[in-house]
Amino acid sequence: MKVKVCGMREPENIRQVAALQPDFMGFIFYKESKRFVGDIITPELLSSLPASVQKIGVFVNESTEVIKEKVKTYNLNLVQLHGSETPRQCQELQEAGISVIKAFSVGDSFSFQSTLLYERYCDYFLFDTKGKQYGGNGVVFDWELLKGHLADKPYFLSGGLTLKNLQRKEFEELRPKPYAVDVNSGFEQEPGLKKVEELKQLLGELKEKT
Repeated sequence: MKVKVCGMREPENIRQVAALQPDFMGFIFYKESKRFVGDIITPELLSSLPASVQKIGVFVNESTEVIKEKVKTYNLNLVQLHGSETPRQCQELQEAGISVIKAFSVGDSFSFQSTLLYERYCDYFLFDTKGKQYGGNGVVFDWELLKGHLADKPYFLSGGLTLKNLQRKEFEELRPKPYAVDVNSGFEQEPGLKKVEELKQLLGELKEKT
């Protein structure tokens, strides 16, 4: 199982986490986020990361042109769309040669039928907890709901993940199994600053199981 560490912002912390070689690192380009990269993250910094670490740009209701510009400037490997983006916008990005992760906010009333319109135009789905913020809410949704996942599409599991709940039997028994886990607030000292030792433990535990 692959690991994405999202909401990275502090340069030295980025280097420390990158040295652990997670599969993905996420950088948030949404100005309202507490983990917004701003001017702190430079293209040179991201270019210096190990080639094995894929860089994901996270966007919320951003225009296709701006997303394409950021992909080029920062040499991003994928984009994650975390707002109310349409299947048409996902298609536009794919046609521009960009790999797309479409995020969905899962609550008790969420219908997985709504994901089917996106299936042709996305490389991955991401299921996060429905909350006040676009991600980073630190709350786990009911994983039983994932049994309703209808599309034949690999997915990232997000939403309040911690070392403790990723060790639970319920995580081991998830069906369908996630392609990757997406960790953020559950591994932070403060917004944008990750606990390196806990991430090291997580990566070690998941590698033992694969």
